[in-house]
Amino acid sequence: MVECGVLKIKMRTADFLVIGCGVAGLSFALKAAAHGSVIVLCKSDPLISSSAKAQGGIAAVIDKNDSFEDHIADTLDAGAGLCDEEAVRTIVTEAPAAIRDLLAWGVDFDQMKDGKFELGREGGHGKRRILHAKDTTGLEISTKLLECAKRHPNITLLDHRIAIDLITTAKLGCVTEDRVLGAYVLDPASGEVEIFRSDRVLLATGGTGRVYMYTTNPPTATGDGIAMAWRAGAHISNMEFVQFHPTTFYNPKSTDREGLTFLISEAVRGEGGILRGPDGQEFMQKYDSRKSLAPRDIVARAINSEILRTGHPCMYLDMTHKPVGFMAERFPYIYETCKSYGIDAEKDMIPVVPSAHYQCGGVKTDTNGQTSLRGLFVAGESGCTGLHGANRLASNSLLECVVITKRALATILTRLPLAHAPESYPIPEWKHGDRVPQDDLAILYHCWDEVRRTMTDYVSIVRTNHRLQRAATRLRNINREIHEYYWGYRVTPEILDLRNLALTASLIIDCAIRRQESRGLHYNLDATEKLLHARPTILHNG
Repeated sequence: MVECGVLKIKMRTADFLVIGCGVAGLSFALKAAAHGSVIVLCKSDPLISSSAKAQGGIAAVIDKNDSFEDHIADTLDAGAGLCDEEAVRTIVTEAPAAIRDLLAWGVDFDQMKDGKFELGREGGHGKRRILHAKDTTGLEISTKLLECAKRHPNITLLDHRIAIDLITTAKLGCVTEDRVLGAYVLDPASGEVEIFRSDRVLLATGGTGRVYMYTTNPPTATGDGIAMAWRAGAHISNMEFVQFHPTTFYNPKSTDREGLTFLISEAVRGEGGILRGPDGQEFMQKYDSRKSLAPRDIVARAINSEILRTGHPCMYLDMTHKPVGFMAERFPYIYETCKSYGIDAEKDMIPVVPSAHYQCGGVKTDTNGQTSLRGLFVAGESGCTGLHGANRLASNSLLECVVITKRALATILTRLPLAHAPESYPIPEWKHGDRVPQDDLAILYHCWDEVRRTMTDYVSIVRTNHRLQRAATRLRNINREIHEYYWGYRVTPEILDLRNLALTASLIIDCAIRRQESRGLHYNLDATEKLLHARPTILHNG
């Protein structure tokens, strides 16, 4: 208990506060725990994350026939001229060290009979450089990191905690400096809001896929970290570049109102998968010389174009030419899941459609994960280092998580040393709204559906100025309704998710409106040309 005037405040303190428990959050926690106490907050169960769902693998130059320059060149090419080359070079060259860290934590990557790593290849990569664990690489990494974190005495792992907002000195009225002090966090089980106090906060909350009707992302991907950072005053960058994974399983009988779909890894195309139309003919040669191995933005637009041209609801990924047993051995999870839907991938072509997959933008950071707000660091899909540019190269994302968190910790220890206690600020208790939650959640569900339908219809793979302006107008009205509801009632998981979802959608739209060209993942029919000079889109709040 801490005295603050006449208030007695319940507060948990730690040297480091981590919000999010994917690969970025857990790898940071394991490194930071060697220097002080760490609290890790999980929004749901620890293994419900985009990291755990990642299939393909992690890109790193470890083969003698590969080189850093080749990996850098592939990343820059996929990024459509918008990558920060310094960030690309830093992350690519530090990849081997990141792999060694993962191996030290017990991660098992697939190996060949001679003991060398079995390297895969995915779209946009000129060489085989993808380390993988069958087709559940993300789950393998996440599980091993989680096991290590649970055993570490300096790490406190709290699941089912929902961060509401960051606490900053500016919000408390301090005008001399602006830095982070911790976060207000909802415990859904009790309905109470707790205060977590720390001067060193890492946001690693994942992506934004749930702003669309159909996504490969888990239910937790509502843009929480990006929305919280924006409200705290951090800068946001390149949110218009939403990567739609070109090949997710198409199930015409799906009644899943959550909009989740099953990912068919890009590694399937890396191993020889061919995209075909309903007539059985290959079509990617019409769009790119690399055919089915072209970068994701090109493949997603190609599939979308073919669906519109043919009127057929999906395209097909063909692996039937591979030897019997190949799919079951190399991609057991994909193979068995397809079979559960009545598709034998060794005999049948897999029906596929594009769906929202990865946010290439986010909270603007440097290559140390540092934001514009002192003490606030961001890593993983929530952050924007400049690595991905206008289009993420496959399997660079898990790599970025491990590299950036390691660099973030080194920066924190230098600039925010634990030995120097900062000035203490009195933090007020959370003030709930005056009214209790309504039994009828129809208002929230209607807003939730309207946000996602608006984004899917107007801010998807192909955009126009008119669609973007319509989307902006609708989101302004929705955000106004949410604001009134949020401040009037006690906070609940539903209103917190919706609040972040709608704000994140608005940030995507605002960035898209500002980019009057077509580049990478952002394709605007009213501005189809690419400008001569590539510039990031940066939003400043205040």
